[in-house]
Amino acid sequence: MARINVNYTTPAMQGQMDLNLLFFGMEECAPGHTWGPGLRDSYVLHYIHSGRGVYRTSETVYELGAGQGFILIPDTLGHYSADESDPWTYSWIGFKGLNAKSLLQRAQISTERPIYTELADSRFSSFYEELKTAGDDRGSDVLSQSILYRILADLIRCSPEPVSSQKPQHSREGYIRKSIEYIESSYSQKVTVLDIARSVGLDRTYLSGLFKDKFGVSLQNFLLEYRMNRATELLGNSELSVSDVSRSVGYNDPFLFSKMFKKVVGSSPKQYRETRF
Repeated sequence: MARINVNYTTPAMQGQMDLNLLFFGMEECAPGHTWGPGLRDSYVLHYIHSGRGVYRTSETVYELGAGQGFILIPDTLGHYSADESDPWTYSWIGFKGLNAKSLLQRAQISTERPIYTELADSRFSSFYEELKTAGDDRGSDVLSQSILYRILADLIRCSPEPVSSQKPQHSREGYIRKSIEYIESSYSQKVTVLDIARSVGLDRTYLSGLFKDKFGVSLQNFLLEYRMNRATELLGNSELSVSDVSRSVGYNDPFLFSKMFKKVVGSSPKQYRETRF
């Protein structure tokens, strides 16, 4: 079979949704074909159709084969190479967005565990052909986005079951995950830390401590940063005024919004829009 090196991009999707499909492709690698060491600014999931190869991080070497895969994590050094005698063929898909990190956390994907093994009924092997077939017809962007969500759903299903000795830790992770899901669905409303804590059934001080341990910031600051990150994306839409963006991220007072935006981003919403867009 001839070597394949296809890399489709989807520019219309970028910056418009909380999970953005950026590009995808497939390659039948030559023996010893290598990439890196290097960094990416987005998540890139690879699925191995056949053959073997090695994925290396700064701390671990993973020998992988058909039915397995690895994920490049933004700003994390990675290096991978095809086997000399049985080089791999893989598909890849690149994505980013506000929800990307929390979805991968649900799949237990991290710098410490950047690999996965598919389940018998998962459809990793078909995503390249499905995305390619989606084409440029009306609604193809939504169809492509749904395929990306399905890939991540399969990735979550492929994550290892927690063992009994890990239950307390996963319980804390579960509270954090449910809190983030609540934030993702409610950030545009006048939601407070107390509302989030009540939604998961925890004391707000204890829940804030879990966020401090996990992310290095309190729950209040996590909520603030989430809203302001979302605001930076909305400011790219020229049809929205600063007041429109303010209301869209839960601030009825545009002056308070501007104050909080500058605190997090370092410039006013107007200055950010003028310099970035």
